[in-house]
Amino acid sequence: MSIKLIQDRLDSYNCASSIEEEHAVREITQEVALAALGRTDFFKHAAFQGGTCLRILYGLNRFSEDMDFILKETNREFALQPHLQAVSGELKAYGYDVEIADRSRTDIAVRKAFLKDDSLGKVLQLQYADKSGPLKKVRVKFEVDTNPPSYTGVEIKHVDFPFVSSVTVQDKPSLFAGKLHALLCREYVKGRDWYDFLWYTSQDIGINYKFLSSALKQQGPWQNEHIQVDLKWCLKHLENKVSSVDWAAAREDVRRFVKVTEQPSLEVWSRELFLSQVRKIRG
Repeated sequence: MSIKLIQDRLDSYNCASSIEEEHAVREITQEVALAALGRTDFFKHAAFQGGTCLRILYGLNRFSEDMDFILKETNREFALQPHLQAVSGELKAYGYDVEIADRSRTDIAVRKAFLKDDSLGKVLQLQYADKSGPLKKVRVKFEVDTNPPSYTGVEIKHVDFPFVSSVTVQDKPSLFAGKLHALLCREYVKGRDWYDFLWYTSQDIGINYKFLSSALKQQGPWQNEHIQVDLKWCLKHLENKVSSVDWAAAREDVRRFVKVTEQPSLEVWSRELFLSQVRKIRG
């Protein structure tokens, strides 16, 4: 019965390629893991953030690989392993045979762990398995920031697959602020960041400036600087960043994370498009 639930979920994706099928299986695994975390006390301490959060809980139309979390308060002693054991037990009930590799280090603020499974592809009916070879090992990375920027906003959301569970997430203005921090501070072009930026600006979402200021002071080229972060500051620096991006490279980075039917939209990516989106940001 549990495997049938996973199979039915996979069938609902109507995948059009092997890579879409691979993304779908990973996302289903993420959903089970998220619901499982909701059955522990994990969300008393942490909030869900990042691209997978946008995808599962806010309807972002691209796939995402990792599950990112932020503690509500700094806690250098936070241990991820006990929560992952609970996730492992839940996944086994749905036909997974998982391996957990905890890569966390106490001297590094971001705790990291990997959940891996190579059994699911052997029991699911995969549409593209014969054409492209067996399904790759399902791999999900968990990251938890134990020394987060201050002033995050959170809210409670609910998931209903594979069972009803409550999840604490960053609110949209805080998520947008975190994305702007990545866009302005990342040392390389990541097209997925800019894809998400289009989503935020199309949603008319405000910015949690206090959270962004704290993040900028904590990490990046403005580290330890006391700067006045407001709409004017954001527009200036985003326009500078947009003008420096290689949009062909950005398109290629994100291409494999969007469905085949949406990929033609990537061809309109340009400096002019993103400058117009920057100007849509409200205060």
